[in-house]
Amino acid sequence: MTGRFITFEGGDGAGKSSVLKALHDKLVQEGYDVVATREPGGVEIAEKIRNVILDTSHTAMDGRTEALLYAAARRQHLVEVVMPALSEGKMVLCDRFIDSSLAYQGYARGLGMDEVYKINEFAVEDCMPDLTLLFDLSPEEGLARIAGNKGREQNRLDLEKIQFHHDVYAAYQTILEKFKDRISVIDASKTEEEVLQEVYDTLIPYLQCD
Repeated sequence: MTGRFITFEGGDGAGKSSVLKALHDKLVQEGYDVVATREPGGVEIAEKIRNVILDTSHTAMDGRTEALLYAAARRQHLVEVVMPALSEGKMVLCDRFIDSSLAYQGYARGLGMDEVYKINEFAVEDCMPDLTLLFDLSPEEGLARIAGNKGREQNRLDLEKIQFHHDVYAAYQTILEKFKDRISVIDASKTEEEVLQEVYDTLIPYLQCD
């Protein structure tokens, strides 16, 4: 199998992280060579940048500063985890990537999606996802899930008003139209087991297209 870069995208509370972990375990059991990782983070330097970005005390952070920090974390994560794994023919499952920056900083923060894309072009070079799974869930339902998860630690994005999350949702619809050749929509309103099955049913035929 050649290396494949699969990214998981969507608004807060859509269930990406839980399904990614379950999918990773299922694929490993079936004999696939899979790496599961996340953004921002995945390696020590990027995790430290993540802590700076999401710290609830950093409410004064400028939008451009935020975008640049995400791009910096992305670059470090790519060179330490994603690129080496792909060069070894592994499948990489990544919780968030460049589309998150376009949605959150480019659109919801009002920096401009094209401008944020240019920042990230420098960070990622030509390393773009082969397939992106977009978890589609209304902002209200996503935030309700977060509120019901008492074990989840609050981060700075949780402090945003509902309009911010609606803007993120709208941005993903724009991204879907722009990059429809690599993005598949997943109905994230279903149970975790149903969503996992939909993700699996979407991914396996794609992997068999060589």
